[in-house]
Parts: sequence; structure tokens; C-alpha cells
Amino acid sequence: MSRRDPSVAGVFYPNDPSTLRAQVEQLLVEPSRRKALAIIVPHAGYRYSGSVAGETYSSVEIPEKVVLLSFHHRGRGESISIWPSGCWKSPLGEVFIDEDLALEIKEGVPGTSFDEEGHLDEHSAEVQIPFLQVLRSDVQIVPVAINLQTQSTESIARFGESLSKILKEELVICSTDLNHYADHDRTVELDKAVIEPMTRLDHEGLVSAIRAHGVSMCGVAPTIATLSYAKSCGADRATVIAHRTSAETGGDRDRCVGYVGMTICGN
Repeated sequence: MSRRDPSVAGVFYPNDPSTLRAQVEQLLVEPSRRKALAIIVPHAGYRYSGSVAGETYSSVEIPEKVVLLSFHHRGRGESISIWPSGCWKSPLGEVFIDEDLALEIKEGVPGTSFDEEGHLDEHSAEVQIPFLQVLRSDVQIVPVAINLQTQSTESIARFGESLSKILKEELVICSTDLNHYADHDRTVELDKAVIEPMTRLDHEGLVSAIRAHGVSMCGVAPTIATLSYAKSCGADRATVIAHRTSAETGGDRDRCVGYVGMTICGN
């Protein structure tokens, strides 16, 4: 059985199971859970972005099956890399891959590949796993890493559209941070420039805002796919649950990163 071991346990989040579970439970807030098509969450160390992620996860129901849309910070892997089988391990135990759904996506969406390379030594999906384990112990996942460097934004949007024809009750989780390494005030300004089209599910407007303002948003590819997916499912808006910078959660005010948590529900 193929197993992905954690690469950032003990760095981005605690390696000790009891400490990790306690931290995740502390980051979750009083639930007001709704059924959702998708959520957008950050992927920094829990010290910095965990509160935004926790509030967002607390606002939705976690179904039995989840599709994790992420990317590789160093561009490894195929254009769209699906982890095909086995499990992902965290300090809290193993989360199993829904192999039937992984195969259905690969066979039903052009340009996708079974590929583990795009998920190795990468944290953008990994840091989501403990939240899912605490909220739903029997959750199954299909991790999909999308590479912006090897394909057009239009092809990524088409992937999102195709996904809408396959998924039924599953939740899509999109992993992205927003602007990187400006001061706090400038980060808030640049973040708002991309949050606005994201709330409208406007992936073309998102790309235009990134280019016009020079926003260094890392998870552009999974965000494009998620917005396109949600719009193809009939949604018309995303709701901002939380928006903070790392300066507000204990980091440097002169050099920080922006984090947003959003939910997208059907009509």
C-alpha cells in the first residue's frame, strides 16, 4: 500500500499526537456548520494561519469524502497530479484515499495523471489533514496537486468545470495563502484586491488582479480550479469567514503573509 508520510510535522504543526489534537481543537470555534461545495483555507504553520483555517473548518460540515486541491511550491509533478491509492499519514494516524473517486477523476478529466511526485516534500495539502482527522475520523480524501507552471489558466478552469460533472456530495478544499512578504498594511491592501474577485467566483478577475497589483499569491492554480468548479455547480458567491495577516498572529509586521478563509455554498 502506498503511504505518504508527513514532511512538516514538528515544524508547521506539532509532531506529538496529543499536543497536535489539543492545538487543532483549540483552533476550532463554536460550530455553525453548513453543507458547502468548497472552502478556501491557508497552509502556513498553525501558529500563523491556524486560526483562519480553524474558523473556516468550523463553519462547514465535513462529508465522508473530500477532494484536496493544492499545488507544489517548487513545481514538481505532472500538470494535474492525483495521489492514486493508499493513505496519507499524520501524527494522528492514517487517512485513506478514496481510490474509486481518484480513478473516476483521472478517467473523467483530461490532462490528469496518477502521480505521487507532485505531493512529496510539500505542505499545502498536508497541513489540512489534522483538521479533517479531528472533525471526522472516517474521512477519505483524494489529493490533487495542480501545477500552474505547465498549463494555462484556461485549462485549469476547465479542470474545475469537469470536476463539477463528477463530484456529488464531496467537499472541495482549496489550499492557498495570499500576498507574501510586504508589510502588514500593504499586505491587507493587496489581499483585498484578490479577495474581491474570489468572492464573485471570478477566476479571470482574480488573475487580472494578481497581474495588475503584483500580488504574490501562491495557490493561484487550485483557487482558479475551485472558483470554476463552484460556479459550474451553480454557486454565485463565496463568503469570507476570516482574513488576517501573520503580523496579527505573532509574526513580523514589516514582512508578513496574508491568509483568508472562505466558504462556497450552493444555491
